[in-house]
Amino acid sequence: MKCLKRTSISIVAIAIATLGAALLLAQGGGRGEATATIGSAHVSIDYGCPTLKGRDPLSMLKPGQVWRLGANASTTIESDHDLLFGNTRVPKGKHILLAQLAEPGKWVLVASTKPFDEYDSSAKIAETPMTVENGQQSVEQMTIKLSANGNQGNVEVAWGTSRLAATFSVAE
Repeated sequence: MKCLKRTSISIVAIAIATLGAALLLAQGGGRGEATATIGSAHVSIDYGCPTLKGRDPLSMLKPGQVWRLGANASTTIESDHDLLFGNTRVPKGKHILLAQLAEPGKWVLVASTKPFDEYDSSAKIAETPMTVENGQQSVEQMTIKLSANGNQGNVEVAWGTSRLAATFSVAE
């Protein structure tokens, strides 16, 4: 009898875990990670991977609004060295990354101490401009790529036909 009860509980637990995973995947709720060695720094970005589902979410933002740059939990950047966003130092460690629509067609990448739903200008550590381009092909699931060019890091966000890109460097 105890064996049957344990087996039943195990089956229910597996079914719940499988259903939860299927729901996350159906919502595009997976996580992505981009990593690179930039100069002597090890940098990683952890982000949620939303899917378009026929929407154009970037067009729904109004100037001044911030976007969590992903889905579900906050997008974070972590580095074992200080970084420079423009001329502003971002201390080594883990920080929240946001994208802000400064004005139509003009975006900035923001390093913050607070997530998007608690964000205000006092939470901004630093920002750097983002270039905006339209890609030839639509990307259903948002991706972030991180690459190095010597001491400079490049962040590229692709979602739908939008391509946002920013650069930063490793502080010496």
